[in-house]
Amino acid sequence: MVLLSDDVGFSDIGCYGGEIDTPHLDGLARNGLRFTHFYNTARCCPTRASLLTGLHPHQAGVGHMMEDRRHPGYRGRLNAQCVTIAEVLRDAGYRTYATGKWHVTPGHNAAALADTSNWPLQRGCDRYYGTIHGAGSYFDPSSLVRDNQPSTVANDREYQPASYYYTDAIADHAVRFLREHGPAGGSRTAQDAAAPAPFFLYVAFTAAHWPLHAKPADIAKYRGRYDAGYEPVRAARRERLRQLGILDPRWSPAPPAESWDNVRDKAFESRCMEVYAAQLDAMDQGIGRIVAELRAAGALDNTLLFYLQDNGGCAETNGRTGEGKPRADRPSLPPVPPETIQFTNRPPQTRDGWPMRVGYGVLPGAADTYIAYGRGWANVSNTPFREYKHWVHEGGISSPLLAHWPALLGPAGVAGRLVHEPSHLIDLMGTALDVAGATYPKRHAGEDIIPLEGRSLRPWVLDPAAAPAPRPLFWEHEGNKAMRLGPWKLVATHGAAWELYDIDRDRTESRNLAAAHPERVRAMAAQWQVWADRVGVMPWTYDIPEGSGTSPTAKKKREKGG
Repeated sequence: MVLLSDDVGFSDIGCYGGEIDTPHLDGLARNGLRFTHFYNTARCCPTRASLLTGLHPHQAGVGHMMEDRRHPGYRGRLNAQCVTIAEVLRDAGYRTYATGKWHVTPGHNAAALADTSNWPLQRGCDRYYGTIHGAGSYFDPSSLVRDNQPSTVANDREYQPASYYYTDAIADHAVRFLREHGPAGGSRTAQDAAAPAPFFLYVAFTAAHWPLHAKPADIAKYRGRYDAGYEPVRAARRERLRQLGILDPRWSPAPPAESWDNVRDKAFESRCMEVYAAQLDAMDQGIGRIVAELRAAGALDNTLLFYLQDNGGCAETNGRTGEGKPRADRPSLPPVPPETIQFTNRPPQTRDGWPMRVGYGVLPGAADTYIAYGRGWANVSNTPFREYKHWVHEGGISSPLLAHWPALLGPAGVAGRLVHEPSHLIDLMGTALDVAGATYPKRHAGEDIIPLEGRSLRPWVLDPAAAPAPRPLFWEHEGNKAMRLGPWKLVATHGAAWELYDIDRDRTESRNLAAAHPERVRAMAAQWQVWADRVGVMPWTYDIPEGSGTSPTAKKKREKGG
């Protein structure tokens, strides 16, 4: 099982130093493993493509987002030369399910949604409930789909809770799929009663991606908790990370992004973080329900469960520019018909006719608001690291990884341990193959399949001394590029010179050693280029092909999200 959260920083959850209440994730950490050097790809779509396929995102066709850049590595959809974990495990006899955000094929308009060739059921899943598109309202999600059928909150006859909230819906459907699958991982159908099928479940939450939408009771829980501003929260997180053994005291604190003294509307700013915390709190509650269902079915001990994040905290400024307007006394727009599907990241109104409110000073949380939490809080979320989503400095690519599997970890005596070996999304497919005894195909559906890039994480769990030697890890996103080999990391922002860091001594990337080690820089840069040529990286430009539906400017591109 894979649990994925969206636009969440390295130190947000409790077991990685955060003050947000995540007791269920913290419980998984106590009884499992915490990886301290696990990496994603710095952005939503590439991370999902890499996680699902065990390849670098460019190899899977998703080197950027969902626009087609007329280049094999950047077609904006999973290609036919890759296979998903669900496809491989289903061929090995597993039942396969997915809930939540898909976002590895276009779903931003009716024409895109009409092409179902890359939807979950066509990429190996037996059941699916979620959104094809990358962002939208938590109270009325964009591009909502049940199995292969587009749906809306208003016209879905199978799921009508008293109050709809997408995070809850994702968890509820995960629980439903597990319950219908059957006890102890077996199907309840007569056909499978003699030999219950194992399962794979992919749960992709949108929490805590903008917009800041949360339930009032969850927001109330955090009221006043962030009134002191950014730096006290960052300092407390650094100290907890140190106590947990995740932060090395030799690492200098990354510089603050914003000054609380310069914030002109502190009530607005603190409210943003209150809602963000409430979103993660709701996600953790949902994870608790999923874990409880596994326990009730007798399947928890023998289920390998991963939790991770798709990129670092998000500094995008959606809804934070201009002056916000107060809410009117009554809805001023016609209601949206129940059958009308939302497509855009930011709908112009709620389904019941309230205009969407954006702008500085609009207190986020309700369905008619559309606000991001901004760079100051993203810097807090990424404590102790530099930079954010989009960038491949540590703040953009570092993710918690929790691994929970009592049947393996308990007898091995390693539950609760920290794993410091650098690892990457590409390793989840390799681990799934190892655990399931499945075979990665050379051909699938009549197509030659690109060889697997990752490897199993199990050796570092059971016998770290016998694990393979470190291997280089590579990144590219929007021209930001990096490579890590052992303690050394080479990294550059788009168009800038290479920087070099000793990650063991300086993971906050505060002391650039490039000038002191020019030969190492040249050698690593050459190695990065060989990788880039092999996987299909192209020189980055913000010029997007005509008709792609993506803004041609860097600023608007970053606000597009994902």
